[in-house]
Amino acid sequence: MSRLKIHIVTLTDAEREQLTGITRNYRFSQRERSRARILLLSEQGQTDARIAEQVGCSWMTVRNVRLRFCRSSEAAAVKQKVKRAEQKNRSPRVFDGEKEAHLVALACSAPPEGAERWTLRLLRDRLIEMQVVDRVGTETIRRTLKKTNSSRG
Repeated sequence: MSRLKIHIVTLTDAEREQLTGITRNYRFSQRERSRARILLLSEQGQTDARIAEQVGCSWMTVRNVRLRFCRSSEAAAVKQKVKRAEQKNRSPRVFDGEKEAHLVALACSAPPEGAERWTLRLLRDRLIEMQVVDRVGTETIRRTLKKTNSSRG
């Protein structure tokens, strides 16, 4: 016994043509082609289980694609990447361009007295002392310095 569909997909001719083009074009990822096929089959009124069987995915995937299409748009339902700002459980970035520049300049400067070189903990403590950031982890500092290809030596 199938459930009653809450989110019903209705496509315009232009959307249908675009989705058909996506399913036939191998420049798009397999995931994007599958999602386009899910939307096309959903419009035909097929059940989630049957669509999942034809596409080769879970019925929950079918439900989520339909839900995303009804809430936003066809493009959002098919696109693979989600921007960091749109992700729910992500904390904001600690280092923006200006703060990252402070970190790199500090790491390239002479180490404090009594230390042979900058350690991640020393960098963290100095950044907090200089009020560049309120708090930051050593792993965040390590990743940021690695990303900048700076040499601390």
